[in-house]
Amino acid sequence: MKHLRQFLFASLLAFLALATLSACSSQQAGSSTKRVTITFWHGMTDSRKTELNHLIRTFNNSQTTYKVIGSSQGNIVNVQQKITAAAKSKTLPTIAQTVYTNVPDYVRGDIITPFDPYIKKNDLSDLHTAFRQSINYQGKAYSMPFSRSARILFYNKTLLKKEGLKVPTTWADIQKDGLQLKSKGITAMAFDQNFVTEADGLTRQAGSPLFGNGFDVNLTNKKSLAAIHVIWDMLQNGTATTAGTDGYGSVAFFKGKTLFYSGSSAGISTMQASTPKGMRWGTATLPSYQGQKVSSNSGNDIVMFKSASKAQRKGAAAFVKFLMSQKQTIKWAEKTGYVPLTKSAKSNAGYQQFLAKNPTAKAAENSLSFGFQDKPFLGYNQYLVAVGKSFDEMTANHVTPEKAMTQLQKQLPKMAKEQQK
Repeated sequence: MKHLRQFLFASLLAFLALATLSACSSQQAGSSTKRVTITFWHGMTDSRKTELNHLIRTFNNSQTTYKVIGSSQGNIVNVQQKITAAAKSKTLPTIAQTVYTNVPDYVRGDIITPFDPYIKKNDLSDLHTAFRQSINYQGKAYSMPFSRSARILFYNKTLLKKEGLKVPTTWADIQKDGLQLKSKGITAMAFDQNFVTEADGLTRQAGSPLFGNGFDVNLTNKKSLAAIHVIWDMLQNGTATTAGTDGYGSVAFFKGKTLFYSGSSAGISTMQASTPKGMRWGTATLPSYQGQKVSSNSGNDIVMFKSASKAQRKGAAAFVKFLMSQKQTIKWAEKTGYVPLTKSAKSNAGYQQFLAKNPTAKAAENSLSFGFQDKPFLGYNQYLVAVGKSFDEMTANHVTPEKAMTQLQKQLPKMAKEQQK
């Protein structure tokens, strides 16, 4: 009888334990289903997609309130197409990856909402100045920085040593090196399909930015034209070349036909994978012009859509702050080749160790202190296309900067008027 009572008592304890465990499991399941879902469309592919998914999992595991669901839409161009279609069908996600210059169009379309109510200025104080400035449109933070890169100079180490040259510090150095190399059948500088990005930097260094004040810009002043001539003259005398149908100047660079290549730091990992056997190359900051150093920053941001609920907006802001945190932005930079978003990242011991092991990443990091991004304005993308066509005329048909910029200047009033419709 005694043994029977002990058995029944033990069975009761086991039953209660199972019941308690079941209840806890139910509560956990219930709390999981109560999580606020944040849908996130992005354009990351291959290894960058893998790393982004890892960051998303890390965020989801760090708290129990929100759950981010990432969805790759192909590439960045595909994302923009999907956003346009989803805006019409009212099936937009909570947040999406986009080029920050699309923000004015999204604001006019009334489909995005600013982050200001959920992310304070203090949360952004550690961002590099160019990143902090570019997210503002009409006095509000309509986007948050995510994947950013810097324009840098790539150089052929072996060829540089063979020719007895040094890494150039000014554009005048490159012009001089170009004349010396030309007699040996070597082109000094390779650019991508056109040289708009470099011209944007040079005109900014000259004090007359190509994309200064939207359509209210003087493209034909002496400072701007002189800056554009720096590269155009090199193209005409054969000391520089553009990629043309190759798309990127790295193609000619890897063939050993050019000593220098001006390109994006985001391409470092791709270049490392494509480097011919035996070739050694390094990176440096872009040369100065008229005593000024600048580097164009490019990449993409994250925008938040008005269709999101208040809870989703809070969750989206929490996720974005997570991505901008020092630990995560460094991790993203190390795995993808993009640059860390924050100033304090540079002094981080772990990141310093990474730079020591990966010296080609140093140039981009060093460029951030003098980085810039064009001010977003309504019609920016249309203007960029027009500028690109003008520069194509300069490279393909040898049209002078004076003629190309005069023709473009005449188009600006009509382009500005079209944006008012």
